[in-house]
Amino acid sequence: MADGDDRQATFGSDGSLETETTPDATGENDFGEEKEPNETDGGYSRYVVSSLLQKAVRRSDEEVAAWAAWELARSGYAWNLWDRLNLYVVEDLRAGDEVALTIERYEELATERWEPDAWKGRLCAIHAALAAARARSTREASNADAYFGAVADLRAEARERGEEPAHDFPVGDLDPDGKFDAVFDGHTGEGSKRGRGTRFFKTHGARVGPEGEDEQSARWQRLAMLLDGEIDYDEGELDRAVAPVDPDDPWSESESDASAEASGSGSTDDTAAADADDDIDDETGSLTDFAE
Repeated sequence: MADGDDRQATFGSDGSLETETTPDATGENDFGEEKEPNETDGGYSRYVVSSLLQKAVRRSDEEVAAWAAWELARSGYAWNLWDRLNLYVVEDLRAGDEVALTIERYEELATERWEPDAWKGRLCAIHAALAAARARSTREASNADAYFGAVADLRAEARERGEEPAHDFPVGDLDPDGKFDAVFDGHTGEGSKRGRGTRFFKTHGARVGPEGEDEQSARWQRLAMLLDGEIDYDEGELDRAVAPVDPDDPWSESESDASAEASGSGSTDDTAAADADDDIDDETGSLTDFAE
């Protein structure tokens, strides 16, 4: 498959298109007329059909999206179609949607196993467009990019004036001992200087939530900490390591977190750690018995 980026539209100073039509897109249209550059078989501009496809995906209009994909594929603009569909995954669909893998697979089938403008290739194009249109539409990534970029400009302008910015990034100055102190563990220069090694990471940097660890993961976490031959964790540290973070304040590291019960996370009762130590030290005991 050709690289779509090599064939994106460029415009001259007079607004005219400066791009070549690929060989697959030449020939006659549906009316028996020689196709103009960038014309589809139905007599449309491929740029307009491509834009229509994106708007149809964004508005969840399945039929229009399916037609636009079919029109581009049958007209010899499959490279344009697949380039655009992959862009829509990151520009117009909710993060984490599995449709990205679906579209990738259909593209592979249409362009590597079959001919993209043949019957099977067109079916792949329609399937991919329908999958995109049926996925949860959102402009969250594009909106975040525009917002963060605008804030970056405002921060730079404020610094030049020697003022505090009217708008700032959600992390502020990102300093140690601040709201995001947990990130300054041994993986950072500041954390290393403060001697924040494995103990700090296990009890602060590795915490998850707000759902917390599941029962099995929490069990493994506590056992690994209890079996650590170099660090002797106390009960509060064991509890903190598997306690879910506060959903309303996920960066809080208050003392209450250390003794919080991890609901559904497999956190044991107040005597579990001591019992575990006894079991581990007992030559006839087993970790399986402890876990159960």
